[in-house]
Amino acid sequence: MSGKRADKHLPKVIELLKARGLQLTHVEYVGDDPQRITEVLKRAFESGDVVFSTGGIGATPDDHTRQCAADAQSLPLAMHPQAKALIEQRMQDVAREQGKVYEPSEADNLHRLNMGVFPLGASIIPNPFNKIPGFSCGQVHFVPGFPVMAWPMIEWVLDTCYPQLFQTQAWLERSVIVFGAMEATLTPLMERLEQENPGVKVFSLPSVDHPQWGKHIELGVKGAPGLVTPAYRALLDGLQAFELKLGPELVQS
Repeated sequence: MSGKRADKHLPKVIELLKARGLQLTHVEYVGDDPQRITEVLKRAFESGDVVFSTGGIGATPDDHTRQCAADAQSLPLAMHPQAKALIEQRMQDVAREQGKVYEPSEADNLHRLNMGVFPLGASIIPNPFNKIPGFSCGQVHFVPGFPVMAWPMIEWVLDTCYPQLFQTQAWLERSVIVFGAMEATLTPLMERLEQENPGVKVFSLPSVDHPQWGKHIELGVKGAPGLVTPAYRALLDGLQAFELKLGPELVQS
C-alpha cells in the first residue's frame, strides 16, 4: 500500500487457480487500518466465497488482521494449542541453529507466541517454510505476506479443502484481434453469441496502446472445447457484417 513493495500475490493466485481450472472473481487491497480491515473481512465472511487474505498476521503493532478477523465475527481471540506447539518448535529450531539454549519464558519467545492467537474456533494452515501457521475461519483463509510462505500455504488450502471444485475437463479460449471497432458496436453480437451458445463465455479486452497491435479489441470466447469451436466460428461470421480489419487469432488452453 505504501509503495515499498509491489504485490506479487495477485498474478500467482491467478496462476494457482488456473492450474486447477478455477478463476479469481475479485481482489481488494486494504491498508493497515483496523476499521477498514474489519469491514472488508466482515463482508468476506458474509459472502460465502472462498477468500484468501495475505499479510498482517504477525505480532508487530501494525499487524491487525488476527484481531480484525475476530472482531468481524464477534469472536474472542484465543491461543490455538496446535499453533502454539508449532511456534515453540520453530523457536527451539532457531535456538539450536544459533547454538543457544531455548528459554520458553524469555520475553521475546513469549511475544512470538502471539502469532498463534487466532479467532476462537479457527483451524490452522501449515507453513512449510518456518512452521508458523496461518489460520482459516470457515472459507476465509489467512496466510503471511511473504510469498515464500503464502504461496505453498494457499496451494495446501486449495488441494486440501476444495478439490471438489477443480475443473478437470479441458478448457479452451479462442480470440481474434479486431481493429477499428468500438465495444458498444460489438456488444449486440457478444450478447447474441452467449444466448445462442450456453456454457460459453464471450469476452472483450480493449487496448489503446498495445506495443505490437496498437489500438484494438481482443474479442473471443472460452469454455469447453466442444462448445468453443462452433461459438468461435459464429463469432467470426458475425464480425464479417461489420467489415472490420481482423488481426491475429489467439488460442489458449
